[in-house]
Amino acid sequence: MYGSHRAPTASARTILKLSVSGAALGAGLLLIGTTGAMAQTSLPDAAQVSAGSKVPDPAASSSTAANPNEAGGAEDRKAANAAQTGDITPATNEAVAQAAGAAATDAGASPEQADIVVTGFRRSLENAVAEKKNRDQIVESVSAEDIGKLPDASIAESIARLPGLTSQRIQGRSNSISIRGFAPDFSTTLLNGREQTSTGDNRAVEYDQYPAEVVNQVVVYKTGTASVIGQGLSGTVDLRTIRPLEFGRRVISIGARGVDADIGKLNADSKQYGYRVNGTYVDQFLDKRLGVALAASYTDEPYQTQEFNAWGYGAAGPSNAALIGGSKSYITSNRLRRLGLTGTVEFRPVENFTTTIDGFYSDFQDHAIKRGIELPLGFDGQNGLGVTDPANTGARFNPATGQIANGTYVSGTFTNVQGVIRNNREDRDAKLYAFGWNNQYKGDDGWNATFDLSYSKTKRNETIFETYSGTGYGRALGATDTIGFVSSTKGTVFSPTLNYSDPNLIQLTDPLGWGGSNVQAGYFNDRAVSDRIWQYRAEVEKEIEDSFFSSVQAGVNYTNHDKSLTPNEALVQLASGNVIEPVPSQYLKTPSDQTYLGLGPVISYNPYDLLDGGVYRLVSNNANNDVRAKAYSISEDLMTMYLQTNIRQDIGSAQLTGNIGVQAVNTSQHTSGYYIDPTNTGIVPIRQGADYWDVMPSLNLSLRTANDFVIRAALARQVMRPRMDSMRLGLSYGVDQTRGIIAGSSGNPFLRPFRANAADLTFEKYFGNKGYLAAQFFYKKLINYVVDRNLQDQVYDYTGLPLSASGGFQTTNPNAPNYVSPIGVITQPYNVKGGQLYGVELAGTLPLGEVVGFLNGFGVTGGGSYTKSEIVAYPGATAADLPGYSRWVANGTAYFEKWGFSARGSVRYRSSFIGEVSGLAANRVNRNARGELIVDGQIGYDFSNGFLQGLSVYLQGQNLTNTPFVTQNPGQDLQIIDYQRYGRRYLAGFTMKF
Repeated sequence: MYGSHRAPTASARTILKLSVSGAALGAGLLLIGTTGAMAQTSLPDAAQVSAGSKVPDPAASSSTAANPNEAGGAEDRKAANAAQTGDITPATNEAVAQAAGAAATDAGASPEQADIVVTGFRRSLENAVAEKKNRDQIVESVSAEDIGKLPDASIAESIARLPGLTSQRIQGRSNSISIRGFAPDFSTTLLNGREQTSTGDNRAVEYDQYPAEVVNQVVVYKTGTASVIGQGLSGTVDLRTIRPLEFGRRVISIGARGVDADIGKLNADSKQYGYRVNGTYVDQFLDKRLGVALAASYTDEPYQTQEFNAWGYGAAGPSNAALIGGSKSYITSNRLRRLGLTGTVEFRPVENFTTTIDGFYSDFQDHAIKRGIELPLGFDGQNGLGVTDPANTGARFNPATGQIANGTYVSGTFTNVQGVIRNNREDRDAKLYAFGWNNQYKGDDGWNATFDLSYSKTKRNETIFETYSGTGYGRALGATDTIGFVSSTKGTVFSPTLNYSDPNLIQLTDPLGWGGSNVQAGYFNDRAVSDRIWQYRAEVEKEIEDSFFSSVQAGVNYTNHDKSLTPNEALVQLASGNVIEPVPSQYLKTPSDQTYLGLGPVISYNPYDLLDGGVYRLVSNNANNDVRAKAYSISEDLMTMYLQTNIRQDIGSAQLTGNIGVQAVNTSQHTSGYYIDPTNTGIVPIRQGADYWDVMPSLNLSLRTANDFVIRAALARQVMRPRMDSMRLGLSYGVDQTRGIIAGSSGNPFLRPFRANAADLTFEKYFGNKGYLAAQFFYKKLINYVVDRNLQDQVYDYTGLPLSASGGFQTTNPNAPNYVSPIGVITQPYNVKGGQLYGVELAGTLPLGEVVGFLNGFGVTGGGSYTKSEIVAYPGATAADLPGYSRWVANGTAYFEKWGFSARGSVRYRSSFIGEVSGLAANRVNRNARGELIVDGQIGYDFSNGFLQGLSVYLQGQNLTNTPFVTQNPGQDLQIIDYQRYGRRYLAGFTMKF
């Protein structure tokens, strides 16, 4: 069934009676059911999760078949639905647990015999264990500890702690998720079961957009199933918000936290401290037939980064040792502000029909000021590597001054260096809207039906406002510097002779003459991205009595997805028309301190102040064909049909559950863009695309034994559509005079998806719903892969495209003397057969008090994975790693929770990987990143009585080991490309629940 709400099937409906020390709990009647997506084995455990409490041994419980509409009514069915679907909210747990405790007291049970309500982090873990145990797919999950309170400061950090998952940090915060060694582009993210637009250039969701306080649960599907729409190749992440009728009671919660970035206030116009506030309201009306849930979160937090960046390294001097080519390093101060709102109205006018309307809104602003010095070094000048040469007008390096270690110059001196001082603003503003209308009918005759309509839209503007200043205009003017350098595994530290904070020395200009006669004192780049999804879905289901198959589902889904990019670029010039002038004193700010690089203080100002004050002017560059050709619009229409049968069969004392199905998707993809006409007559619009089918069978089986062992097996064809920017059109071409052929470059609107055949096998041992141990084995054979790095020219037919005979171009007229064939080459993304990826995950959750009594309250949770990637980019190429792939990933959390006090420490590790960073003009660049070990911690206290009852306070520390993000040339620890320090972050906050 669609989304996260399934009622029990008629044949599997069961009433479970909880008993405490033999006392019947009339108030503890819970309905536990199953469908193809959930198992019904170990029914006492499922009840235990819904109760959120410590339930007696299953042997003390009894169960009999019954129809929930005849026994227990709506309240019992509501609790059953919550357990059945995995919508196991803390409030439901607490409400049912309190009812069970009251019944135990009424039955005469002593306080020692009564159920103990499990709360906080342990309850979150128990919910996650139950979710994993009861699903027929292989899943990982994380649930809120309490309403409006996920276990971590962000959704991405919580997800990154799950077995087989990890994250990449941006500005020090986890923002994107990798599943089983695949980059974020290989997974999809759903909100309440629906596909979402992205604030990025592609499909991968950036989790900064979703406040943790408005998400109640996250489920990560690692295997495929026919009834889930919008699945990814590596996995599917489903973010879930509260469903008020399943929640079951009124609650009001508020919370706030303060943030301290201990690296300090790096720029004068930045902050060290920030805050976050949130509130949640859930209630039911009309005899609990109408439910309302509202949540809001507002964030205003700073992020600070000390960054070293090298242009690269090249061979220099008689020894041909690697020499740093240049440096573009910044102090970056980000201010992230985000308003997140979510609301749900759920109406059940009659027992068999529920209609739900929900919405999500996010207003996201990430504004950054970047200040630093760009130093052209080894790659400067006329000779590529600026070694001693009187004719070299750029930087010069004398090898005699250098010291070499492991084939790399680790120290030396450059002369004639003309630096470019940068004061840049990078602003990212995005608004996301998501709405859904879901209707579910569940008939007494076993026929069920669902209709769902959803809409998601993102509008994003990403602006990079670069400004330059220096000692003079162009290379012929201005003072030059003599700079010594020392390189290590932490990057390069410089020792200049100039004072880069002196406003009499450093002035607004075009220091290296980049703009030619235009006197380019900066550059303005505004990229407007629009992303929209309409999704329509209908499904019918028939439940089957006394059969190997418990039910059959059939459905159809139509998705219309449009994404477009509109560039707006301009040259930044001095409004006076001068080639150089000083920064007006009223705009000068306290110099930024770049002592960490040895560069000392650097002149500082806000580019927008100078623009608003009339010092700068923007001169549009949109007429430039290269700029115009960046624009594109991509349209995808997907018609999906699926059929799934759900399995339930007793085999002796064990039970087999699962599903088998097939999903067929017809895709029509088209891209509108431009090609640059080399006849210099302008650019010509073009529209190209492809239509194709994908048929994806899937099988999920779970064998559940009486002693809580679960063996799972899964087979599936998995598909992930290509990156959106890989499908763009922006064709530029001309004749390669060296080879005598037409050569061009472009995106590829004809790309087929990533496709893989996947197999999974897991062995799991559960200890009720309190803990588990699991070994999970997986294998993916990539039968189709997209190479996105232009590694090899592809044959391309340029027939019909104009080619001038003048200006060095040749004609395609076979009768002309300068004929060249229209069959040429192009560099663009292309499909190959791919390769394979396989690995093993070991995971577990162990409450140590269940093993050793005196350790009651202590526990551990976590896992580790080993993954092997073998991807062949083109025939004959050496197998390479996937972007985002780490061979080893591990995470673990040790916790103590008792008497209201809680403490936990978390560690997550990933080995080296290919990371994605922002390159020139905001384009993505893949670089080899070092492994990371991140340590976080938290302590807290929950007040359970008195006038402070309902109050929780906590203190968190993030990145306690101050681990940097580092990229380098492969195998060269002294050739650092990026070295980014984020510092530690401390958060103190509270939540108050009424």
